[in-house]
This record gives sequence, C-alpha cells and structure tokens, in this order.
Amino acid sequence: MPLPFLPSDGDPVPSALRGFARAHADLVELHDSPAYVVAKQRHPDRRVGLVSGGGSGHEPLHGGFLGRGMLDAVAPGKVFASPHNRQVLEASRRAAGPGGVLHIVKNYTGDRINFGIAAERLRLEGIEVRRVLVDDDLATDSSETATGRRGTGATVVVEKLLGGAADSGLGVDELAFLGAEFAAASRSLAVASRAQTSTHTGRPAFALDPEELEYGVGIHGERAQKSIGRPPTEQLVERMLDELAAGLPAGPDDLVVVVNGLGSTTLLELYGLHDLVLDGLARRGLRVSDALVGTYVPAMDMAGFSLTLTRMRPEWLGFWAAPAVTPALTVREK
Repeated sequence: MPLPFLPSDGDPVPSALRGFARAHADLVELHDSPAYVVAKQRHPDRRVGLVSGGGSGHEPLHGGFLGRGMLDAVAPGKVFASPHNRQVLEASRRAAGPGGVLHIVKNYTGDRINFGIAAERLRLEGIEVRRVLVDDDLATDSSETATGRRGTGATVVVEKLLGGAADSGLGVDELAFLGAEFAAASRSLAVASRAQTSTHTGRPAFALDPEELEYGVGIHGERAQKSIGRPPTEQLVERMLDELAAGLPAGPDDLVVVVNGLGSTTLLELYGLHDLVLDGLARRGLRVSDALVGTYVPAMDMAGFSLTLTRMRPEWLGFWAAPAVTPALTVREK
C-alpha cells in the first residue's frame, strides 16, 4: 500500500508544488506546464540568475531555498527523478539576468544530461549560461565510480554562498569559478538505520538488519557500498569525522558544518549529533564559523543523517552571512 497521506492518484508532486506555492505566495510563484517555481524578489545588484533543481522527495531542497539572497528559479522532477530539460529551459529563461544564468547541478547522470540540454538551447538563444557541479559525497569518492562523487548535502552550502556572491554583482564566469571552489571545499557523508518508504509499495525500499547501519547511503535511497555493525553514536560520529577531515582538501581550519536529517530523524537527535560534531572538530583543531542543523536534504522519510564540512576561506564568509529570505532559510541583515 502507498504512503498514507499521498493524493489518491499516487503522484504527490503536483499537489505538493501547489501547496508549497500557496503557503509561500509572498516569496515564490509556480508555473504549471512545464512545472517550475520562481522567486518573486531578487537583489537589485544581481546580474546573473541562479537556477537549480532535481528530483522531489528532498524538500526543502531546492524550492525551499528560492528567494532573495539564494535561488531565482527551480525545476522540480518527479520523486527521485531529474526534471525534464524543458522545465530547466523555461525556468532559466525566466530567471536569467542581464549577465545570464548559472545552473547549480548535483552530480547525477539525469540531472547533468537535462541541465546540459537546456544549457545548449539557452546558448542558441544568446543567453550566457554556465554550470556548477556539486560533487561532495565522500562515500562515492572512488576511481571505481564512473560518474564521480554524488551531489548531496553540500548543495545547500553552495547555493547559499553563490546567492551571496551573485548579490554582490559578480558576472557569470566569476560565479562559475567561485561555485566550483565552494563545491571542491566541501565533503559529506551519510548513514541510515532504515530505508525510505517506497511511494509505490508503502514498504521500506530495502531491508536492513536492526543491528546494522548503511554507511555511505545516497539521498535517492541508494544503498551504501557497505553495511556496518551499529556502533554507539559517539563512535559513529568520530568515525565519520575522521573520514571527512581526511577527505577534505587542504585549506583554512574554519568550517561551515551542516548536520542534516534524512527525513525521519528528529531535532532531538540532530542537536545531540551537533554537540558531538562540535566537540569532535575542536579536538581536531578545526574551528566552526557557522552551522546549519535540521532537515535540509532528506531522502523522503529515511531514518539517518548526513554531515557536511566546508572549508571557508576568509573572503567567503561575507557571502555566507549575506541576507537571504527563503521559505526554508532566512539570514537577517547584520
């Protein structure tokens, strides 16, 4: 049986988009066919539109980060599926500024293909377009992975930093260069104790022993390359921090940290994890400039969490602290 609160036709995306747009009518506007959502406001100094998108089931990513200071348009796909290239094209046309448009794309084959097709069409229309590829997932950092690291929790960090940079008036090439640096400075790792519920069967998408964890799970519910015996939470966080710290490129010791729930993990758990993360990073001599704690990039209702670390250069801190007003993240002007 399907999830209990989906619409009777079994497709949750159209009604969820309508509900989202109605709930945040002061910030966003929904276009129906093809489906995309645009921000109603942008900073007057922004010359380049920022467009992202991907499969549904990861809310608030990406629509929750639409608004002044972050994204200008979003193309939402079906659950765990890439948006169609026509959605990306129309969203980009609407969002493009006088300096063009920048696509922020998670490293998945479907997303890369459909954003790429849209980009080619935009270029034929004379619209400048560049792409930033987010590829932060440490679990897929292997020469055996043909597509490279997946794009996961660092997407929120990249979108926030690029929003601040775009509002400073930078051009599309400058933003593409910075975006690549933001992504390269980020690594994430996710674990899960229970799979997400399938929207078709109403059952967990894969079975997992109660004494085991999926270590290195993906945000589309992909199983990890390995399951591990379930350690105490303190030991689990230490292991994850060891691998993340080792996997980060060299750079400043100041970090932005994201402690992200994968869907059904409570804030009680996430705040406790944050406490362990801060202590663990301090023991490693790493300073935390700022942190996000909450559910930002879930995998439907998966029970688990991800940790993201981004090395912050001093000149990036202003982009991170720049004001933003979106449905899921607000940063007040200081």
